[in-house]
Amino acid sequence: MIDIAYESTSDLNLSEETIGTWISKVIELENFEMSDITLVFCNDEFLLKVNQDHLDHDFYTDIITFDYCSDGLVSGDLFISVERVIENAKYFSVTFEQELHRVIIHGILHLCGYLDKTPEEELVMREKESEALLLL
Repeated sequence: MIDIAYESTSDLNLSEETIGTWISKVIELENFEMSDITLVFCNDEFLLKVNQDHLDHDFYTDIITFDYCSDGLVSGDLFISVERVIENAKYFSVTFEQELHRVIIHGILHLCGYLDKTPEEELVMREKESEALLLL
């Protein structure tokens, strides 16, 4: 089940059904089953506070993923800064919607076990993001 919440930002009018179906399809292709996933859209300051309080990081980021997966069930909370998504979309010369979808699926792929700390991991992550975006 997908839940969408907003903290310190405007409602994006996303379709929980559309996003949920897409995410579920990606998770199934990774041979997992979707459980409870919450997408929390927020502003930079809210996400910075989450970053400081929970990860001891003092910098802005576009997404923080909290993983609650177990026994093949994908579950977690994705905190996404709408302001970072807007800035990244400009930087990468893509639409806000395209970048938002990329960030969402990036978090989902983390829940499926993909990492992006090394250049090799980042390359695999980008390939998986691209494959998933084609399913939307």
